[in-house]
Amino acid sequence: MSHGPSAPAQGAGHAAHHDTPYVPVFTPGSARAAELAALIRRYPEKRAALLPALWMVQQDRGWISEAAMLEIAEQLGCTAAYVKGVVTFYTMYHQHPVGQHFIQVCTTSPCLCAGADKVVEAFLEHTGCKELGLTSPDGKYTVIEVECLGACGFATPVQINEDYVENVTPEKVPAILAGLKD
Repeated sequence: MSHGPSAPAQGAGHAAHHDTPYVPVFTPGSARAAELAALIRRYPEKRAALLPALWMVQQDRGWISEAAMLEIAEQLGCTAAYVKGVVTFYTMYHQHPVGQHFIQVCTTSPCLCAGADKVVEAFLEHTGCKELGLTSPDGKYTVIEVECLGACGFATPVQINEDYVENVTPEKVPAILAGLKD
């Protein structure tokens, strides 16, 4: 069973995120506002800048909250529902806080045949994450399964934040984690 990053998460750091007031990313005069304005000028319609705007928010905040979706909708002249539809469609956007190292393990059929289920178990064990989609108690890791990372010839592929690691086995997991920078 696969659990994408949009699955609700529980655990360290997830309860408090609803209690803090939202601080806009695209405040007038900010570098991000200028960056978004430059992007908007490149497209025939404002809303065409939606994917990059979402990336900007996620890079700054680590995830995309409902308030951020509303801010982006206002900036791009579309509805919050439209923005949410895009956020929920693409698994690359986080709808809740995730660990510093967001670990995605491919578990499609070719990777399962190569032992992806054991790789998932090894990541859960060595990170302290109790379940898929939960963040480790120290806030460093979130582990999820994904449907395909496009590297079937190098099973089992794992994506950690923006980096790919191929041919991952359960035995390689401790060394992979040890090599991550805080």
